Amino acid sequence: MAPAATTPSDVGDFWEPQAYSTSAPFVATSSPTLVQLLQAHGSERILDVGCGDGEFTANFIDSAGFVLGIDASAKMIKAAKSRFGSEKAEFRVVDCRYLDKEPPIVDGSWDKVITNSALHWILRDEETRMPTFKAIHAALKQNGRFYFEFGGHGHVSEAFTALLSMLVQHGYSMEEAKAINRWFFPSKEWTQHMLEKAGFAVEMIEVEYRPTKLTDVDEGGLAGWIQLLGAPMINAIPAAQRSQAVKQVCEILDPVVTKPEDGSKWLGYVRLRGVARKS
Repeated sequence: MAPAATTPSDVGDFWEPQAYSTSAPFVATSSPTLVQLLQAHGSERILDVGCGDGEFTANFIDSAGFVLGIDASAKMIKAAKSRFGSEKAEFRVVDCRYLDKEPPIVDGSWDKVITNSALHWILRDEETRMPTFKAIHAALKQNGRFYFEFGGHGHVSEAFTALLSMLVQHGYSMEEAKAINRWFFPSKEWTQHMLEKAGFAVEMIEVEYRPTKLTDVDEGGLAGWIQLLGAPMINAIPAAQRSQAVKQVCEILDPVVTKPEDGSKWLGYVRLRGVARKS
């Protein structure tokens, strides 16, 4: 019999800043197109939704007038404050799934809202999807713009498949395994429809297949990525079995993600990117 299935609210704050910088440092640096689209300048007020440890936010702090980074992880916000907090940059713990419950932030005062590699976590629960888009719309000034990049349909499909398989092998049904998952990777068409329904004029939206090389440092690599990004699914099995489960997932993935010529490991990232204007 499988353990009792966890829900997104059960798994707690599994983010660890050090593990994140070891296993997924490319998140902050692999979205230059998004930063270029943002073109932060002058006195602009910019809201970063799902800012994590602030590494991505740091790309535009110096160019903007004021930046507020928000994230549900107290550990990540602590790291962001420590490294990047200043008169020009604040960081606060906010569960971005419920941004509509934050009137001091959703106040129509922001020139731009940006989010990188966060919406595929924030939009996991169906009932929070439209409220999230509407809250971002309400946060912006008239004609303000929303810049986004996150995992689109097919993102890390090999890792997703292996993690679901691991849960099934540990006694969960496929429906239970899918319920434990905390990712949501929508299509371009779905995203455009939701943005327009929330009141945005979508100025640009695109999908990019971007194979991403994993780190090869100690505590990082494929195992580190699975342990951190797959934590909600790994943590759904008894603690004594988790190390073996990570090993099992890596053994399944290894021949799929390893380049035979040099042994480097790559995951199939699918990035959904766009710009939408508050109309």
